[in-house]
Amino acid sequence: MSTQRSTRPVRPQVVLEVLASEQLSEHMVRLTFGGPGFTNFQDKVVSDRYVKILFAKPALGLVPPYDLDALREQLAPEDFPVRRTYTLRRVDLEAQTVQIDFVIHGDQGLAGPWAQNAKLGDQICFTSPGGLYAPDPAFDRHLLIGDETALPAISAAVEDMTPEMIGDIYLEVSGPEDEVHLDVPNGVTLHWLHRGGYYTPESTKLEETVRNAEWHEGTVQVFAHGERETMKSLRAYLNGERGVDRKAMSLSAYWAYGRAEDEFQAEKKSPIGQIFPEALTA
Repeated sequence: MSTQRSTRPVRPQVVLEVLASEQLSEHMVRLTFGGPGFTNFQDKVVSDRYVKILFAKPALGLVPPYDLDALREQLAPEDFPVRRTYTLRRVDLEAQTVQIDFVIHGDQGLAGPWAQNAKLGDQICFTSPGGLYAPDPAFDRHLLIGDETALPAISAAVEDMTPEMIGDIYLEVSGPEDEVHLDVPNGVTLHWLHRGGYYTPESTKLEETVRNAEWHEGTVQVFAHGERETMKSLRAYLNGERGVDRKAMSLSAYWAYGRAEDEFQAEKKSPIGQIFPEALTA
């Protein structure tokens, strides 16, 4: 194996432990994390703060924080800790805690089952948050769109909205049992869309509903995240047909139907994984 070390700046790893677990809805669990490792947490004041959680195979007995360069030399590729990206639902700097909401679909995936079975004291390891989006009062309207995976980020964005903001929020979930309460401004309309089950290309109503909704004059800021093909179609509609400036859009895929997480991540830089095709030559 290669012994060459990365020359990129090393971002500090934050190691926290589970302090509380709350079942928010049938398919969503909220975990609260805290502990001495919070001293390494470097906050970023945006609505869509996200972190890269590192999951190591329990059988290997690895203890965080992880020396990733050393582990690259020591472990087979399939044993290397894997990253999963999650939104920070809430950060409490005074209490030194963070909350993360996890979508749960039985034993599917890695992070969901881990969160569902997490016990008090279990550890989590991640790098400090990234993110750019926050609701900007300079825009006439605000359009927030997503499925379950975007619900934590949209919920955080709603809390950062000012009372004067106007717009629409479209959230698609399996059914009424997956709705959560959101205190939206008076000028913002919240639309819950129910698929009646898990996402499939046939059951989703998100793109169709947005396309059929009334379009209002004025500048619009867009926050849209969810399944990859749905996001591609929404990009074509919002940017291509409605002319929303790309700089006014936070739009990306959080997952892809029919793809395991590792496949989805590997495809991000390929043509099939690009939401904005021009990014390939930018």
